[in-house]
Amino acid sequence: MNRRNFLLAAGACLALPAVGRAAEKVAPRRLIAIHVPLGMMPNFFFPKEGESTSPYLEILAPQRGLFTTFAGLSHPGVDGNHHAGQCFLTGAPHPGQPTFRNSLSLDQLASQKIGADTRFPSLAVSVRKGEHYVDSIAVSRSGVVLPAESSAERLYRRMFVAGTPEEKEATMRRIESGGSVLDLILDKSRRLEKSYDSADRSRLDQYFQSVRELEGRLQRNIEWESRPKPQVSYPQPKDIADANEVVARSRLMFDLIRLALETDSTRVVTLTLSTFSVVPHVPGVKNETHSLTHHGNEPEKIAELRQIEEAQMSVFGEFLRQMQAAPEAGGTLLDSTQVLYGSCLGNANSHSNQNLPLILAGGGFRHGQHLVYDTVNNTPLANLYVSMLQQLGVETEKFATSTGALKGLRA
Repeated sequence: MNRRNFLLAAGACLALPAVGRAAEKVAPRRLIAIHVPLGMMPNFFFPKEGESTSPYLEILAPQRGLFTTFAGLSHPGVDGNHHAGQCFLTGAPHPGQPTFRNSLSLDQLASQKIGADTRFPSLAVSVRKGEHYVDSIAVSRSGVVLPAESSAERLYRRMFVAGTPEEKEATMRRIESGGSVLDLILDKSRRLEKSYDSADRSRLDQYFQSVRELEGRLQRNIEWESRPKPQVSYPQPKDIADANEVVARSRLMFDLIRLALETDSTRVVTLTLSTFSVVPHVPGVKNETHSLTHHGNEPEKIAELRQIEEAQMSVFGEFLRQMQAAPEAGGTLLDSTQVLYGSCLGNANSHSNQNLPLILAGGGFRHGQHLVYDTVNNTPLANLYVSMLQQLGVETEKFATSTGALKGLRA
């Protein structure tokens, strides 16, 4: 039996669901993690002592009972100013250092539990211009950043447009080629295995595990390639060429994320909303965003930056409203979807990576709270991630630098 037939046979044995979930009475659990690399001005995001709202949170007032905000959370040891963004979902310490090595991200761990039954176990997408410190927050177990799709048009085609017979055959050849490369690597590794010492053999075992996971993905890809893609009434979009159209581009990507969840094409999504190197088409804005974040407390710059961040918050509010308006078994799309929105910059003006601005919406938690922890000696952000993982059905008491589940968050 050749490799293609073997993989086809193996793929046929996988417990893959039929497209569409109308027959299911319980909605699947889902996760969306959204990173804004330039953060949010803390004096407009965090409520003042004794209050539960702020200028930015007032924009989300219609959805206030659907989310929780936090103060006093950060990743211990995660420094490096903008470099910290790549650690938003991992908590790996000291990014930017020559010896830095990233670690498994929250979304990728979650996808192992809740993503296997979908066409895309996870999706990484972004709204950006060019390449910067972090364009994707999804990181593999081996510490490799997974590339993010920035083209709405390509993403739509991947999810909803059936390929021609020629395109399908080309895809199958790529899958087979990947399998052939794995065969070659495994063959060479096993011939050298006897010469490794115990430490090397342990690392090799981890490597073989990664290869086995990759082979599993190859098998799933073959099975899904033969299945029809879901049909949607949403027309195929055109990419917005002007990178300064941050609001329109963000809104378009949010639409596609919602469609991906509604069609159960995926259950795990990461989104980077970057305003590096752009002058957003927002009323009153004339300067590039990154330079505005280093405002030096100049009122004119603060006013411009506030306009940008309020526009971002408004688009996020639209997304939450649409998620809450989408019904499904037992509730709404937001009820079954955890939506994390935040940044690894607590204050971009000073490049601080402490006291991070964070919002957690939906996902079956009881919301409407503003939870305040020690804003000087911060609680590990990974404690929140442990609570999120447990709510997703991942049996764990530990993730990254966590010291347990986050106290005060109500499931």
